[in-house]
Amino acid sequence: MIDLATHADQLSPTDVAILDATRACVVDFGVRRTTLTEVARRAGVSRPTVYRRWPDTGSLIAELLVRELRTIVASTMPDTGLGRDRLVHGIVAGAAAIRANAVFAKIFRTDTDLMLTYVFGRLGRNQRTLIALFASMIRLGHQDGSIRAGEAEHMATMLLLITQSAVQSAGTVESLLAGAEFDAELSRAVEGYLLPLPDKDCDDS
Repeated sequence: MIDLATHADQLSPTDVAILDATRACVVDFGVRRTTLTEVARRAGVSRPTVYRRWPDTGSLIAELLVRELRTIVASTMPDTGLGRDRLVHGIVAGAAAIRANAVFAKIFRTDTDLMLTYVFGRLGRNQRTLIALFASMIRLGHQDGSIRAGEAEHMATMLLLITQSAVQSAGTVESLLAGAEFDAELSRAVEGYLLPLPDKDCDDS
């Protein structure tokens, strides 16, 4: 199982204060208007203190998004149950939490192109963490028989693409599909991808 708490445990109180201040700035102003000077002021530290940890706003925002996403995943992925049930629930609940998260919501509204860069435009730490987590759940599903056969990392990568697409596009289809109905359809899509295939012998009989 992937330890999502490790990243948070490595942060010092000063790191946490800076990230908290960054979060507040992004929610208030958006990414483009967030400056290291304002972050330092809100965190109650000097600008050099921020610069020593993160050399520019881009690296600081990227670190904030890592923290936000890992917090969401840690709180939405179940610890017990069949592998497929845990993975479906975790993905659907996590996607809903991302859509409701103040930081992600602000970026989607005001800095969509930057979201594409930080979250969707490259295979970064968040994506690799999610692939590893999904793959671990898929392997559990292989063991308990709840998930079809297949290379776990390949399947996990496709689930990442499905989930990212759903989260990224949710706002554009809100008039057609939103809320609980959106969650239900995403759940069906993910579960359908993971369901064990029918036994060939049964099909031929």
